[in-house]
Amino acid sequence: MTTLDTLAAPPLEPAPTRTPALIAALTAPKGFGDATLRDRRTDAIELLGGIPDAAVLPASELAEATARVLSRPGLPALQYSRTEGISPLREWIAEREGVSVDRIVVTNGGFHGLSLAIQSTLERGDLVAVDNPIFPLFLRGLELADASILPIRVGSDGLDIEHLRDELRAGARPAALYTVPDFHNPSQGTLPAEARRELVDLAEHYGFIVYADNPYRELWFGDAPESVDAFNSSDHVIHVNTFTKTLGPGLRLGWIVVPEPLRPAITALRSRQDSHSSTFVQAVVGELVTAEPTLFDSTLQRARRLYRGRAERLVAALEREAPGSFETVLPGGGLFLWPRLTDDAVDPDRLAADASAEGVEYQRGSFFPSGPGTDSDRHLRLAYGHIPEPQLDEAAARLGRALRRQLD
Repeated sequence: MTTLDTLAAPPLEPAPTRTPALIAALTAPKGFGDATLRDRRTDAIELLGGIPDAAVLPASELAEATARVLSRPGLPALQYSRTEGISPLREWIAEREGVSVDRIVVTNGGFHGLSLAIQSTLERGDLVAVDNPIFPLFLRGLELADASILPIRVGSDGLDIEHLRDELRAGARPAALYTVPDFHNPSQGTLPAEARRELVDLAEHYGFIVYADNPYRELWFGDAPESVDAFNSSDHVIHVNTFTKTLGPGLRLGWIVVPEPLRPAITALRSRQDSHSSTFVQAVVGELVTAEPTLFDSTLQRARRLYRGRAERLVAALEREAPGSFETVLPGGGLFLWPRLTDDAVDPDRLAADASAEGVEYQRGSFFPSGPGTDSDRHLRLAYGHIPEPQLDEAAARLGRALRRQLD
Protein backbone atom coordinates (compact mmCIF):
# COMPACT_ATOMS: atom_id res chain seq x y z
CA MET A 1 0.00 0.00 0.00
CA THR A 2 1.41 3.40 -0.96
CA THR A 3 1.82 5.91 1.91
CA LEU A 4 2.70 9.58 2.06
CA ASP A 5 6.05 8.64 3.60
CA THR A 6 7.04 6.42 0.70
CA LEU A 7 5.94 9.01 -1.82
CA ALA A 8 8.10 11.62 -0.14
CA ALA A 9 11.20 9.39 0.15
CA PRO A 10 14.14 10.36 -2.07
CA PRO A 11 14.73 8.10 -5.07
CA LEU A 12 17.30 5.35 -4.67
CA GLU A 13 20.70 5.94 -6.26
CA PRO A 14 21.32 3.52 -9.12
CA ALA A 15 23.81 0.81 -8.22
CA PRO A 16 27.05 0.87 -10.19
CA THR A 17 27.37 -1.67 -12.99
CA ARG A 18 29.84 -4.39 -12.05
CA THR A 19 32.55 -5.29 -14.59
CA PRO A 20 33.69 -8.92 -14.34
CA ALA A 21 37.41 -9.39 -13.69
CA LEU A 22 37.82 -11.17 -17.05
CA ILE A 23 36.55 -8.14 -18.97
CA ALA A 24 38.44 -5.64 -16.83
CA ALA A 25 41.69 -7.48 -17.56
CA LEU A 26 41.36 -7.32 -21.35
CA THR A 27 44.10 -5.16 -22.84
CA ALA A 28 43.65 -2.38 -25.35
CA PRO A 29 43.89 -3.63 -28.95
CA LYS A 30 47.12 -3.05 -30.80
CA GLY A 31 47.83 -2.84 -34.46
CA PHE A 32 44.61 -3.96 -36.12
CA GLY A 33 42.19 -1.20 -37.01
CA ASP A 34 42.79 0.81 -33.86
CA ALA A 35 44.37 4.01 -32.59
CA THR A 36 47.93 2.85 -33.29
CA LEU A 37 47.30 3.53 -36.98
CA ARG A 38 47.78 7.02 -38.35
CA ASP A 39 45.22 9.37 -39.83
CA ARG A 40 45.08 8.42 -43.47
CA ARG A 41 44.89 10.36 -46.68
CA THR A 42 41.70 9.86 -48.61
CA ASP A 43 43.76 8.32 -51.45
CA ALA A 44 45.76 6.05 -49.14
CA ILE A 45 46.78 2.61 -50.39
CA GLU A 46 46.22 0.23 -47.48
CA LEU A 47 48.50 -2.82 -47.38
CA LEU A 48 47.10 -3.68 -43.97
CA GLY A 49 45.09 -6.89 -43.81
CA GLY A 50 45.06 -10.38 -45.26
CA ILE A 51 42.00 -9.66 -47.38
CA PRO A 52 41.11 -11.95 -50.30
CA ASP A 53 40.42 -10.30 -53.63
CA ALA A 54 36.74 -10.24 -54.60
CA ALA A 55 37.67 -11.27 -58.15
CA VAL A 56 38.60 -14.79 -57.02
CA LEU A 57 35.68 -15.36 -54.65
CA PRO A 58 32.98 -17.57 -56.20
CA ALA A 59 30.11 -15.10 -55.85
CA SER A 60 27.86 -16.39 -58.64
CA GLU A 61 28.42 -19.99 -57.60
CA LEU A 62 27.51 -19.10 -54.00
CA ALA A 63 24.34 -17.42 -55.27
CA GLU A 64 23.38 -20.54 -57.23
CA ALA A 65 24.12 -22.77 -54.24
CA THR A 66 21.99 -20.51 -52.05
CA ALA A 67 19.05 -20.79 -54.44
CA ARG A 68 19.28 -24.58 -54.45
CA VAL A 69 19.50 -24.72 -50.66
CA LEU A 70 16.44 -22.48 -50.24
CA SER A 71 14.40 -24.53 -52.72
CA ARG A 72 14.54 -27.69 -50.60
CA PRO A 73 11.28 -28.86 -48.99
CA GLY A 74 10.96 -27.93 -45.35
CA LEU A 75 13.85 -25.44 -45.56
CA PRO A 76 16.26 -27.49 -43.38
CA ALA A 77 18.94 -24.82 -43.84
CA LEU A 78 16.83 -22.40 -41.78
CA GLN A 79 16.49 -24.78 -38.83
CA TYR A 80 18.68 -25.79 -35.89
CA SER A 81 21.51 -28.24 -36.50
CA ARG A 82 24.13 -30.27 -34.67
CA THR A 83 26.78 -28.66 -32.48
CA GLU A 84 29.59 -30.25 -34.49
CA GLY A 85 28.18 -29.09 -37.84
CA ILE A 86 26.17 -30.60 -40.68
CA SER A 87 26.74 -33.05 -43.47
CA PRO A 88 27.80 -33.00 -46.25
CA LEU A 89 30.10 -30.14 -45.22
CA ARG A 90 31.79 -32.03 -42.37
CA GLU A 91 32.24 -35.09 -44.57
CA TRP A 92 33.87 -33.00 -47.30
CA ILE A 93 36.23 -31.35 -44.78
CA ALA A 94 37.07 -34.71 -43.20
CA GLU A 95 38.00 -36.17 -46.58
CA ARG A 96 40.35 -33.26 -47.34
CA GLU A 97 41.93 -33.51 -43.89
CA GLY A 98 42.22 -37.30 -44.08
CA VAL A 99 40.44 -37.91 -40.78
CA SER A 100 37.22 -39.39 -39.46
CA VAL A 101 34.23 -37.07 -39.76
CA ASP A 102 33.71 -37.42 -35.99
CA ARG A 103 36.84 -35.31 -35.48
CA ILE A 104 35.55 -32.28 -37.42
CA VAL A 105 33.87 -29.40 -35.59
CA VAL A 106 32.61 -26.55 -37.75
CA THR A 107 33.36 -23.10 -36.30
CA ASN A 108 32.60 -19.43 -36.92
CA GLY A 109 35.92 -18.80 -38.64
CA GLY A 110 39.45 -19.59 -37.56
CA PHE A 111 39.63 -17.37 -34.50
CA HIS A 112 36.57 -19.07 -33.04
CA GLY A 113 38.37 -22.39 -33.46
CA LEU A 114 41.35 -21.01 -31.54
CA SER A 115 39.05 -19.73 -28.80
CA LEU A 116 37.49 -23.18 -28.42
CA ALA A 117 40.96 -24.73 -28.28
CA ILE A 118 42.11 -22.30 -25.59
CA GLN A 119 39.06 -22.66 -23.40
CA SER A 120 38.94 -26.46 -23.64
CA THR A 121 42.63 -27.15 -22.92
CA LEU A 122 44.01 -24.41 -20.63
CA GLU A 123 43.70 -23.70 -16.94
CA ARG A 124 43.89 -20.06 -15.88
CA GLY A 125 47.50 -18.90 -15.66
CA ASP A 126 48.92 -21.73 -17.79
CA LEU A 127 52.12 -21.20 -19.77
CA VAL A 128 51.71 -21.21 -23.57
CA ALA A 129 54.63 -21.27 -26.02
CA VAL A 130 53.96 -18.94 -28.95
CA ASP A 131 55.49 -17.77 -32.21
CA ASN A 132 57.92 -14.85 -32.01
CA PRO A 133 56.95 -12.84 -34.07
CA ILE A 134 53.29 -13.73 -33.73
CA PHE A 135 49.84 -13.11 -35.19
CA PRO A 136 48.90 -10.67 -32.40
CA LEU A 137 45.19 -11.44 -32.27
CA PHE A 138 46.04 -14.84 -30.79
CA LEU A 139 47.44 -13.07 -27.73
CA ARG A 140 44.05 -11.44 -27.26
CA GLY A 141 42.51 -14.91 -27.27
CA LEU A 142 44.92 -16.04 -24.57
CA GLU A 143 43.50 -13.39 -22.26
CA LEU A 144 40.45 -15.64 -21.94
CA ALA A 145 42.67 -17.96 -19.88
CA ASP A 146 44.92 -15.31 -18.30
CA ALA A 147 47.79 -17.30 -19.77
CA SER A 148 51.47 -16.39 -19.65
CA ILE A 149 53.59 -16.80 -22.78
CA LEU A 150 56.90 -18.36 -23.72
CA PRO A 151 58.13 -16.78 -26.99
CA ILE A 152 59.78 -19.17 -29.47
CA ARG A 153 61.69 -17.78 -32.45
CA VAL A 154 60.23 -18.03 -35.92
CA GLY A 155 62.48 -17.84 -38.98
CA SER A 156 62.47 -18.59 -42.67
CA ASP A 157 61.50 -22.21 -41.91
CA GLY A 158 58.80 -21.36 -39.42
CA LEU A 159 58.96 -22.24 -35.74
CA ASP A 160 62.51 -22.78 -34.44
CA ILE A 161 62.26 -26.33 -33.12
CA GLU A 162 65.76 -26.23 -31.62
CA HIS A 163 64.85 -23.15 -29.60
CA LEU A 164 61.70 -24.89 -28.37
CA ARG A 165 63.68 -28.02 -27.47
CA ASP A 166 66.23 -25.96 -25.53
CA GLU A 167 63.47 -24.27 -23.52
CA LEU A 168 61.87 -27.63 -22.71
CA ARG A 169 65.20 -29.15 -21.67
CA ALA A 170 65.80 -26.12 -19.45
CA GLY A 171 62.59 -26.87 -17.58
CA ALA A 172 59.83 -24.92 -19.36
CA ARG A 173 56.55 -26.80 -19.21
CA PRO A 174 53.98 -25.14 -21.48
CA ALA A 175 50.45 -26.48 -21.49
CA ALA A 176 50.13 -25.59 -25.18
CA LEU A 177 52.01 -24.17 -28.14
CA TYR A 178 50.66 -21.88 -30.87
CA THR A 179 52.12 -21.65 -34.37
CA VAL A 180 51.13 -20.88 -37.96
CA PRO A 181 52.87 -23.74 -39.83
CA ASP A 182 52.16 -22.74 -43.44
CA PHE A 183 53.06 -19.32 -44.93
CA HIS A 184 53.46 -17.84 -41.48
CA ASN A 185 51.80 -14.57 -40.56
CA PRO A 186 53.76 -12.30 -40.54
CA SER A 187 57.11 -13.85 -41.48
CA GLN A 188 56.16 -16.01 -44.52
CA GLY A 189 58.01 -19.18 -43.43
CA THR A 190 56.67 -22.74 -43.72
CA LEU A 191 57.55 -25.50 -41.27
CA PRO A 192 59.41 -28.37 -43.03
CA ALA A 193 58.13 -31.94 -42.82
CA GLU A 194 60.83 -33.14 -40.42
CA ALA A 195 60.21 -30.15 -38.12
CA ARG A 196 56.50 -30.98 -38.04
CA ARG A 197 57.26 -34.49 -36.90
CA GLU A 198 59.74 -33.20 -34.30
CA LEU A 199 57.18 -30.72 -32.98
CA VAL A 200 54.60 -33.47 -32.56
CA ASP A 201 57.19 -35.71 -30.88
CA LEU A 202 58.01 -32.95 -28.39
CA ALA A 203 54.32 -32.31 -27.71
CA GLU A 204 53.69 -35.98 -27.03
CA HIS A 205 56.83 -36.38 -24.89
CA TYR A 206 56.31 -33.26 -22.75
CA GLY A 207 52.52 -33.39 -22.72
CA PHE A 208 51.47 -30.11 -24.33
CA ILE A 209 48.84 -29.38 -26.98
CA VAL A 210 49.78 -27.79 -30.32
CA TYR A 211 47.40 -25.23 -31.82
CA ALA A 212 48.30 -25.44 -35.53
CA ASP A 213 46.64 -22.36 -37.06
CA ASN A 214 46.49 -22.82 -40.83
CA PRO A 215 44.36 -20.19 -42.63
CA TYR A 216 46.80 -19.70 -45.54
CA ARG A 217 47.57 -23.35 -46.25
CA GLU A 218 45.61 -23.57 -49.51
CA LEU A 219 47.17 -20.41 -51.01
CA TRP A 220 50.45 -21.87 -52.22
CA PHE A 221 52.25 -20.49 -55.27
CA GLY A 222 54.65 -23.23 -56.37
CA ASP A 223 54.85 -26.56 -54.60
CA ALA A 224 52.10 -27.49 -52.18
CA PRO A 225 53.11 -27.14 -48.51
CA GLU A 226 54.15 -30.10 -46.42
CA SER A 227 51.57 -32.69 -45.38
CA VAL A 228 49.53 -32.14 -42.23
CA ASP A 229 49.45 -35.89 -41.54
CA ALA A 230 51.80 -35.47 -38.56
CA PHE A 231 49.33 -32.99 -37.05
CA ASN A 232 46.13 -34.87 -37.81
CA SER A 233 47.46 -38.21 -36.58
CA SER A 234 48.38 -36.94 -33.10
CA ASP A 235 46.20 -36.64 -30.01
CA HIS A 236 48.32 -33.60 -29.06
CA VAL A 237 47.38 -31.31 -31.98
CA ILE A 238 44.28 -29.21 -32.65
CA HIS A 239 44.46 -28.27 -36.33
CA VAL A 240 42.59 -25.03 -37.12
CA ASN A 241 41.50 -23.92 -40.58
CA THR A 242 38.95 -21.62 -42.20
CA PHE A 243 37.22 -20.63 -45.42
CA THR A 244 38.03 -16.99 -44.62
CA LYS A 245 40.91 -16.62 -47.08
CA THR A 246 39.46 -18.88 -49.80
CA LEU A 247 35.69 -18.28 -49.97
CA GLY A 248 35.39 -15.00 -48.04
CA PRO A 249 35.73 -13.75 -44.47
CA GLY A 250 32.11 -12.61 -44.35
CA LEU A 251 30.96 -16.23 -44.30
CA ARG A 252 32.48 -16.66 -40.82
CA LEU A 253 33.00 -20.36 -41.39
CA GLY A 254 35.92 -22.57 -40.43
CA TRP A 255 36.69 -25.84 -38.70
CA ILE A 256 38.97 -27.63 -36.28
CA VAL A 257 40.34 -31.15 -36.44
CA VAL A 258 39.87 -32.31 -32.87
CA PRO A 259 41.91 -35.11 -31.24
CA GLU A 260 39.57 -37.90 -30.23
CA PRO A 261 40.24 -37.53 -26.46
CA LEU A 262 39.28 -33.83 -26.61
CA ARG A 263 36.13 -34.24 -28.70
CA PRO A 264 33.68 -34.58 -25.77
CA ALA A 265 35.13 -31.53 -24.00
CA ILE A 266 35.05 -29.29 -27.07
CA THR A 267 31.53 -30.40 -28.00
CA ALA A 268 30.31 -29.79 -24.45
CA LEU A 269 31.93 -26.34 -24.39
CA ARG A 270 30.45 -25.37 -27.75
CA SER A 271 26.98 -26.51 -26.72
CA ARG A 272 27.14 -24.00 -23.87
CA GLN A 273 28.11 -21.11 -26.13
CA ASP A 274 26.43 -20.48 -29.49
CA SER A 275 25.32 -24.12 -29.90
CA HIS A 276 26.33 -24.32 -33.57
CA SER A 277 27.43 -22.29 -36.57
CA SER A 278 24.80 -20.92 -38.94
CA THR A 279 22.97 -23.86 -40.47
CA PHE A 280 22.24 -21.71 -43.50
CA VAL A 281 25.88 -20.76 -44.19
CA GLN A 282 27.02 -24.34 -43.61
CA ALA A 283 24.38 -25.62 -46.03
CA VAL A 284 25.33 -23.12 -48.74
CA VAL A 285 29.06 -23.82 -48.49
CA GLY A 286 28.41 -27.56 -48.29
CA GLU A 287 26.29 -27.33 -51.44
CA LEU A 288 28.98 -25.23 -53.15
CA VAL A 289 31.87 -27.61 -52.53
CA THR A 290 29.99 -30.86 -53.16
CA ALA A 291 27.68 -30.06 -56.09
CA GLU A 292 30.70 -29.41 -58.33
CA PRO A 293 33.60 -31.44 -56.91
CA THR A 294 36.23 -29.45 -58.81
CA LEU A 295 34.89 -25.98 -58.02
CA PHE A 296 36.80 -25.36 -54.79
CA ASP A 297 40.15 -26.36 -56.27
CA SER A 298 39.57 -24.37 -59.46
CA THR A 299 38.75 -21.35 -57.27
CA LEU A 300 42.02 -21.90 -55.43
CA GLN A 301 43.98 -22.16 -58.67
CA ARG A 302 42.73 -18.75 -59.77
CA ALA A 303 43.54 -17.27 -56.39
CA ARG A 304 47.05 -18.73 -56.36
CA ARG A 305 47.84 -17.28 -59.78
CA LEU A 306 46.53 -13.87 -58.79
CA TYR A 307 48.32 -13.68 -55.45
CA ARG A 308 51.58 -15.02 -56.79
CA GLY A 309 51.55 -12.37 -59.52
CA ARG A 310 50.91 -9.66 -56.98
CA ALA A 311 53.65 -10.90 -54.65
CA GLU A 312 56.13 -10.93 -57.54
CA ARG A 313 55.00 -7.48 -58.66
CA LEU A 314 55.47 -6.02 -55.19
CA VAL A 315 58.94 -7.53 -54.72
CA ALA A 316 60.04 -6.15 -58.09
CA ALA A 317 58.50 -2.74 -57.41
CA LEU A 318 60.26 -2.38 -54.06
CA GLU A 319 63.62 -3.13 -55.64
CA ARG A 320 62.95 -0.72 -58.48
CA GLU A 321 61.77 2.15 -56.28
CA ALA A 322 64.18 1.62 -53.37
CA PRO A 323 67.16 -0.38 -54.69
CA GLY A 324 68.92 -2.30 -51.94
CA SER A 325 66.82 -0.76 -49.19
CA PHE A 326 64.77 -3.89 -48.47
CA GLU A 327 65.78 -7.50 -48.04
CA THR A 328 62.87 -9.41 -49.53
CA VAL A 329 62.10 -13.08 -50.08
CA LEU A 330 59.33 -14.04 -52.49
CA PRO A 331 56.79 -15.91 -50.34
CA GLY A 332 55.84 -19.46 -51.18
CA GLY A 333 52.20 -18.62 -50.56
CA GLY A 334 49.86 -16.61 -48.40
CA LEU A 335 48.96 -12.93 -48.48
CA PHE A 336 51.93 -11.13 -46.90
CA LEU A 337 55.40 -9.88 -47.71
CA TRP A 338 57.84 -9.36 -44.79
CA PRO A 339 60.63 -7.13 -46.14
CA ARG A 340 63.47 -6.09 -43.82
CA LEU A 341 65.10 -2.67 -43.83
CA THR A 342 68.76 -3.16 -44.69
CA ASP A 343 70.03 0.24 -43.50
CA ASP A 344 70.17 0.49 -39.71
CA ALA A 345 70.14 4.28 -40.04
CA VAL A 346 66.50 4.16 -41.13
CA ASP A 347 64.09 4.73 -38.25
CA PRO A 348 61.16 2.33 -38.90
CA ASP A 349 58.68 4.38 -36.88
CA ARG A 350 59.55 7.55 -38.78
CA LEU A 351 59.31 5.57 -42.02
CA ALA A 352 55.78 4.50 -41.11
CA ALA A 353 54.79 8.09 -40.39
CA ASP A 354 56.42 9.38 -43.60
CA ALA A 355 54.81 6.58 -45.60
CA SER A 356 51.44 7.55 -44.17
CA ALA A 357 52.05 11.14 -45.23
CA GLU A 358 52.88 9.86 -48.72
CA GLY A 359 49.65 7.85 -48.74
CA VAL A 360 50.62 4.24 -48.07
CA GLU A 361 49.66 2.31 -44.92
CA TYR A 362 51.05 -0.99 -43.66
CA GLN A 363 51.52 -2.92 -40.44
CA ARG A 364 54.78 -2.11 -38.71
CA GLY A 365 56.87 -5.11 -37.69
CA SER A 366 56.94 -3.77 -34.15
CA PHE A 367 53.32 -4.96 -33.79
CA PHE A 368 54.30 -8.62 -34.02
CA PRO A 369 56.96 -9.64 -31.44
CA SER A 370 55.79 -11.79 -28.55
CA GLY A 371 59.08 -11.27 -26.71
CA PRO A 372 62.74 -10.25 -27.11
CA GLY A 373 65.20 -11.70 -29.57
CA THR A 374 63.56 -10.73 -32.85
CA ASP A 375 64.34 -8.07 -35.45
CA SER A 376 60.65 -7.58 -36.23
CA ASP A 377 60.90 -3.84 -35.66
CA ARG A 378 63.12 -3.67 -38.78
CA HIS A 379 60.40 -5.29 -40.89
CA LEU A 380 57.25 -4.14 -42.65
CA ARG A 381 54.27 -6.42 -43.15
CA LEU A 382 52.82 -5.64 -46.57
CA ALA A 383 49.47 -7.26 -47.48
CA TYR A 384 48.99 -7.56 -51.25
CA GLY A 385 46.00 -9.90 -51.63
CA HIS A 386 43.30 -7.37 -52.52
CA ILE A 387 45.52 -4.64 -54.04
CA PRO A 388 45.60 -4.36 -57.88
CA GLU A 389 49.07 -4.45 -59.43
CA PRO A 390 49.13 -0.79 -60.53
CA GLN A 391 48.41 0.21 -56.93
CA LEU A 392 51.21 -2.06 -55.72
CA ASP A 393 53.55 -0.18 -58.05
CA GLU A 394 52.30 3.12 -56.67
CA ALA A 395 52.60 1.90 -53.08
CA ALA A 396 56.23 0.97 -53.69
CA ALA A 397 56.88 4.39 -55.24
CA ARG A 398 55.39 6.10 -52.19
CA LEU A 399 57.49 3.93 -49.88
CA GLY A 400 60.56 4.89 -51.88
CA ARG A 401 59.77 8.58 -51.43
CA ALA A 402 59.20 8.05 -47.70
CA LEU A 403 62.62 6.39 -47.40
CA ARG A 404 64.32 9.24 -49.22
CA ARG A 405 62.91 11.70 -46.69
CA GLN A 406 65.33 10.14 -44.19
CA LEU A 407 68.24 9.27 -46.43
CA ASP A 408 68.55 12.31 -48.71
